[in-house]
Amino acid sequence: MVDHARVECQNHRFTYNEPMRVGALTQAVCDLALSFGEDGENKDSKMSRPFGTALLVAGHDDLGPQLFMADPSGSFIRYKAKAIGSGSEGAQQTLQESYSDAFTLDEASTLALTTLKAVMEDKITSDNVELATVTEAGGYVLKDAAGLKALLDALP
Repeated sequence: MVDHARVECQNHRFTYNEPMRVGALTQAVCDLALSFGEDGENKDSKMSRPFGTALLVAGHDDLGPQLFMADPSGSFIRYKAKAIGSGSEGAQQTLQESYSDAFTLDEASTLALTTLKAVMEDKITSDNVELATVTEAGGYVLKDAAGLKALLDALP
């Protein structure tokens, strides 16, 4: 799915000489998932939900910051904050109650880590968690282990 997304972005840039919007990229990924459920020449080869996983697609485009959740069925929804995976029900509840559009990037990072800490079965450490940010100025930035450890140590 990620490789497909990368190819779609490059094709779009080559064809239109502009970056692809995050929503359009998410639609392209979901179209791939949907294409596996279509009738083909050989009905025995028909598969549904071949990827079996949800995907969070985040980016910053001319419309501002964007976050989409694509599910295995090929549908997608835009969110301001979203949790997927095990423990996502409790995490999503916390995000809905605590997230604010006025948050700084540091405050949003702290909320994400605090939420993970509350729902994870294992103790949260820089060995079992990664934190990435996506901004207009910096693009995609994966927090290094030392920076992540500092954030984790400062959690309540």
